[in-house]
Amino acid sequence: MKKRLYAITRDLHLYIGLFLSPFVLVFALSVFYLGHSLTGPNVTPETRTVTDVHSPPGIEALNGRELVDALQPVLGSIGVTGEINFVRKLTREHRIVVPVMLPGKDITVDLNLQARTATVFKESTGFADALIHLHKMPGPHNVNVRGNSLYMKIWRALADVTSYGILFLTLSGIYLWTVLRAERRVGLVLLSAGCVSFFGAVYAICR
Repeated sequence: MKKRLYAITRDLHLYIGLFLSPFVLVFALSVFYLGHSLTGPNVTPETRTVTDVHSPPGIEALNGRELVDALQPVLGSIGVTGEINFVRKLTREHRIVVPVMLPGKDITVDLNLQARTATVFKESTGFADALIHLHKMPGPHNVNVRGNSLYMKIWRALADVTSYGILFLTLSGIYLWTVLRAERRVGLVLLSAGCVSFFGAVYAICR
């Protein structure tokens, strides 16, 4: 029974680790870019104006997720897709400014409800910014509207799978190490060194 449990855990550890390796690589590279403040090149944004834009009646009175849901088909009609971020309503000017996020792209749509026009500003931010964007999303900010695009819903599910998978790899790795007697001393030294480094860093930051 013990040998069978060991074999199953070893195989799961291997195959789940292989499956998660691309996602772990994304998070690892994005932490590098975040830690060293590396971003993509500055690119002149593209601007275009769309006329005869139809907006649902009473859209200015909506807030939160209701406003985001009402804006999605409006953006789709002018060829803009992505995750809607914090929406600004300029009531006196009858305008709604909608930031739309995509990995490697920043898009801002300025809707003029009275003139029925939409000005679209689109800027390519590069590979580094795309990884940083994925690392920070879905994130704790603006949670009442977060996850309003298909790509963000998929990415949120994959991020959850990665977190649970890493937790399993950690626990299964500790189990596999305890079973291998020849590796216990080396593993104990490395585990102790890791714990000392972690708690030492926490103490240095929090003191």
